[in-house]
Order: sequence, then C-alpha cells, then structure tokens
Amino acid sequence: MVKKLLSALFCGLFLLAPALAADGMDVSVFQGDVDFSAARADGIEAVYIRSSYGQAGVDETFYQNAARAETAGLPHGFYHYLEARTPAAAILEAEHFAALLRPLTYDCRPALDFEGYQNLSPAQATAVAEAFLFRTKELLGETPMIYADTYTASARLEDSIAVYPLWVAQWDTAEPDLSGTPWDAWTGWQYTDRGLVPGVTGYVDRDQFRDGIFLHEEEHARLCTVRAGDTLWAISRRFDTTVAALASLNHISDPNLIYVGQILRIPGGQSVSVTCTVRPGDTLWAISRRFGTTVAALVQRNDIADPNLIYPGQVLEIP
Repeated sequence: MVKKLLSALFCGLFLLAPALAADGMDVSVFQGDVDFSAARADGIEAVYIRSSYGQAGVDETFYQNAARAETAGLPHGFYHYLEARTPAAAILEAEHFAALLRPLTYDCRPALDFEGYQNLSPAQATAVAEAFLFRTKELLGETPMIYADTYTASARLEDSIAVYPLWVAQWDTAEPDLSGTPWDAWTGWQYTDRGLVPGVTGYVDRDQFRDGIFLHEEEHARLCTVRAGDTLWAISRRFDTTVAALASLNHISDPNLIYVGQILRIPGGQSVSVTCTVRPGDTLWAISRRFGTTVAALVQRNDIADPNLIYPGQVLEIP
C-alpha cells in the first residue's frame, strides 16, 4: 500500500475528525533497531510498541523503543501480548503491563494483543479479555483498546467486549470486514505485515489509526507538520492565528527557526477545514481510503460531476 502523503494537506494537518486516519506501524523485538526519526520523516504519525507478554515477559527492545520514539517526537503507545487462559491469570498480566507503563509517558491507548484462543468458547475467551481490559483501565485510568484479527473478533468475542475500541487485523483488503463481530467501526486497522518503512530493517506491520487511539484527543485535534519553505508567519496566516501564539504554545525561542518535519500545535480547538491536493495517479477512491471517507461524500462536498475525472493540483475539501 502506498504511503499516504499527508503533506498534501495544508501544512500536513491530521487527526481533525473521528474518521480521519493517521499512518502508523507497530513494532517489537522482531524489528531490531528502529530509527523513529526516519520513520516519522517518511510520514509515520503513530507507533505502537510491544512492551510485554505473559505475567513477567518484557520485550527486549521495549525501553529502547520507548525512549527513541519519545526523543523523535513520534506519538506512541504500548501493547501487551496476552498468554492467559483464565480471568485470574489475565488480571496478573494486566498488573504486569500497568507496572511497566506507569513510569512512562505515552500518547495512545494501552492495547491488548489478543490472538488465538480457539481452544476456548466465546464466553470463556471474552471473559479472559475483559478481565485484562477492566484491570488495565482500573490501574492506568484509561480505556484500553483490543487488537484482534477478524476471525478472532467474530468467532471468539461476544458483544459485551465492544465497549472497548477495536484495533483489527485484516491484510490485503480494501477495508476490514467487521460483519459478525461485536463492533461496527474500527479505531485501528493493521492492513499488512509486509510494510516497508525507512528506519526499519525488513518488513513491519502497517496500520491506520483513527483519532480514538489518542488518550487526550483535544491535544491532537490541531497539529501541523512543517514543510520545506514554511515559516511561522505563513503557518499563522494559514490557521488564522499569530506568530506569537504559535511560538508560545510550542515553546519556540526563535520564531525564525523551525525545521522540516517539526510538529506544531495550532492554538484553538475549533474545527478547521481539511483539504487535499490531488496528486498524479490519484483517484477519488484512493483519496477516500486515505482520509477515511467515501467517494460519494467527496463528490457531494466538492460538486464533482464526474467521479472519474479529477486532475493533479485540484484542491478537494475532505468531509
């Protein structure tokens, strides 16, 4: 899947509406040394890092990855691979997970990696998952998310689990199929295990994440990635604010010194319009997938007479 170039937005604006997706990846010891700055510069906007597994296991790269993602300024969260087969054991794993996360800062919901469980009935598997999720929420004070493939979500989990956001895995498809699952919408979607990202050696899981993954969505509601040629003055005009306000909010000591790839917070919480500039090879279908909307919605918003006729350089409003 071709990397979404969110620089096509005005100033790389992202995460402005619940449907808008952010490019992401998830990593563990299997990716080795990861250069998160290179990944972020290439368009990765969120990363999930495996922290732990079982009642005592800690991913060998957990602390290294956490520190490097923080240094790179890349929004990140952590996930735990569940091994428990009983609710009591799941609670112990949740306590292990929470103990690792408490000293750290992170931007994204804690996540449960829930795989397999074919040997348990749906009621039993759901009880195990819910025990972990409930205890994690008690200990960390945040609603966690559950990761599962479409088979596990449909065949091993019951409706009560849908109070927790879903991070679904389904590869090589235009959109995940949630029919038969307790959910009618996804918050995260792992769409391939064969992604290629600068800063990562070999293949890496690639994801799209909606803004529901963020713990404090108001802090992520208006972000801007600096592009080549940008100045604070130009950005202030673009978002109807001032250079002083931008400098103050982002702790910028020299307003003349910003750098490409820097992520800036934009003052104010009100909605702003999202636009996309059509690139060569773009189609309305591709753009709709990129921004979590539909062709029909794009056609209606932009008064497009022929959905098959758009041209490079055309600026579209994103519903």
